[in-house]
Amino acid sequence: MYPAIITFSFALVTLIVGILFGYALCKDAYEKKLSQAKQTAEDIVSDAKKAAKSLQKEKLLEAKDEIHQYREKQEDELKERRKDVQRQENRILERQDILDKKDQSLEKREENIENNENDISARQQKLSEKDKQLTETLNEQQAELVRVSNLTREQGRKIILGKLNKELVHERAKMIKESDEQAKQHIDKDAKALIIAAIQRSAADTVSESTVTTVTLPNEDMKGRIIGREGRNIRTIESLTGVDLIIDDTPEAVALSAYDPVRREIARMALEKLIEDGRIHPARIEEMVDKARKEMDDHIRELGEQTIYSLGISSINPDLIKIIGRMQYRTSYGQNVLSHSIEVAKLSAVMAAEMGEDVMLAKRAGLLHDIGKAIDREVDGSHVEIGVDIATKYKEPEVVINTIASHHGDVEPTSFIATIVATADAISAARPGARSESMENYIHRLEKLEEIANKHDGVDHCYAIQAGHEIRVMVKPEEISDDQAAILARDVKGEIEQNLEYPGHIKVTVVREVRKVELAK
Repeated sequence: MYPAIITFSFALVTLIVGILFGYALCKDAYEKKLSQAKQTAEDIVSDAKKAAKSLQKEKLLEAKDEIHQYREKQEDELKERRKDVQRQENRILERQDILDKKDQSLEKREENIENNENDISARQQKLSEKDKQLTETLNEQQAELVRVSNLTREQGRKIILGKLNKELVHERAKMIKESDEQAKQHIDKDAKALIIAAIQRSAADTVSESTVTTVTLPNEDMKGRIIGREGRNIRTIESLTGVDLIIDDTPEAVALSAYDPVRREIARMALEKLIEDGRIHPARIEEMVDKARKEMDDHIRELGEQTIYSLGISSINPDLIKIIGRMQYRTSYGQNVLSHSIEVAKLSAVMAAEMGEDVMLAKRAGLLHDIGKAIDREVDGSHVEIGVDIATKYKEPEVVINTIASHHGDVEPTSFIATIVATADAISAARPGARSESMENYIHRLEKLEEIANKHDGVDHCYAIQAGHEIRVMVKPEEISDDQAAILARDVKGEIEQNLEYPGHIKVTVVREVRKVELAK
């Protein structure tokens, strides 16, 4: 029995010792894990603090960048406002200069009037003295005549008055003649001085218009891409724009030839866009030409608005402003019509100011006097008739309408402003090199070529190119067959030979093109 108790006791002690030892081991492991957890927590907190600091720095940098960008934007806006203020100050200074000059001229006129009044008073005194002398002389003559001739006072008075009347009539006629001659001399002198002053104050450069525009290429390889496979690209450009592309040995350049500046400008814009884009094929060319036409319309409107703004003219119909912009692309005897009209407006304003007329109305009439030339290629009639219709349509003042109608002497001017504008028109056209007769004849021949082709049935549109040595006629394929196209080319050739005089040869090309497009969905 005792050995069993001893064995049990030993086992119990062993169990207790094992339990105590296990507890000690678990406590050490727990403390070790607890310390590791604390260390991990401290590491996480440290990393979080570091991340928060870096995020704070990034946000601060972003905020500084935004503040800097906002500051630059505000500074740019402030600069623009300062520029506007400076422009307004410059305009105010210019107006002040004009007012000062007017004040000086008024002071001079007042001085002249005062001098004239003083001269008149002096003359009146002299005349009164002469009257007294004449009265005394007459009294003496009357007394002497009564004594010598034994005539009555009334009889002697009649004799003296008759003699004096004859002398006064002669003197009066002489004085009137001298006054007329002096007035004519002063009028001619003053008119010449006024015109010279107006020309000097509105001096403008003379610009010669050309029929060729050059487009710069980035490299020589671009010429081949513009020509395209079997020339399809260059044919598409020429048919859509009516401009002849001249690709020769000139390095890195292509010339655009056409007498119509609008066509040349549209072709130039489209070609530059194609070169910049790099994709040159017929579909892309059509897209770029359409885009260039739209941009051209916007550009013409901007030109009109700039012209109105520069002259200080207000209350003009928006459609009329666009017609004014179109004058930039119209020439008369080689002279740009818009530049000519602006010059006439400035000359008219100067002369109107010197003569006491309405300056703004003179500017308006001078600017619009050739407005008919902007659309005379599209509407039948002379530019004077077209201009009168345009001015009447947009309810311009009667003075402006009469100025347009009378500036070439077709009708009589009804206002002094109409005469001023006609004078300014002659001055602008008479500047050395301002106009070229040969240029006008050349353009007239090109217009006549297109007119001959356009009057035939089935013709869609036509273009005179190659400086008038070729005309390309685009026909409607549904109305003109291939055989009829050949007949049309011969008919046009025959009419050109009969109705025009021209150097060399003119090539007639009739183009009939059929396109079928289907969209797969």
